[in-house]
Amino acid sequence: MTDDNPSPPASFYTRAGDDGYTGLLGKGRVPKYDLRPEACGQVDELQAVLGVCRAGRISRRGQKLLATVERHLYTLMAQLATAPDTALPQQTITGEDVAWLEQATDELGQVLPPLKDFVLPGDCPTGAQINLARTVARRAERAVARLLHQEGERSHLVLCYLNRLSSLLFVLVRYEDVQSGRDRPTLVREA
Repeated sequence: MTDDNPSPPASFYTRAGDDGYTGLLGKGRVPKYDLRPEACGQVDELQAVLGVCRAGRISRRGQKLLATVERHLYTLMAQLATAPDTALPQQTITGEDVAWLEQATDELGQVLPPLKDFVLPGDCPTGAQINLARTVARRAERAVARLLHQEGERSHLVLCYLNRLSSLLFVLVRYEDVQSGRDRPTLVREA
């Protein structure tokens, strides 16, 4: 079957950002280095790093946790990308999302031995990748905190979510190290 009027190919570029500005959800354009796109970009990078972690040799439990987090981060980015004078998107990070992170962190922590010192990253490849994601989460948290303090980001739950996420990732590093057969982490101080 042939089509005499084929559709034009989809365009994967808009050229709208060629002037160094980007559009926000709602009205308005801001420089690409503005606090809002900067914070959104940091969260976007975090989501990409979590995707690398999820695609690696991670436990099924870790895969499920990270997939849920990645979905939450889409919602979080939509909030960050919304112009200040525009109504928030229908979906927002909620207290339940933050509570979910706390519960997941507590559940993982219950199966781990107590920690008595700082852990050196790198006991297993998966743990090392997740530890890198934790540092990216902290950087994204700093960018969102800057936005919150300087421009009055409307939902402090975005900041709470990122703060709890870095805690979950820390515990997930230890969990994945144990799952890989490393029952004792390499500590800063040798025992």
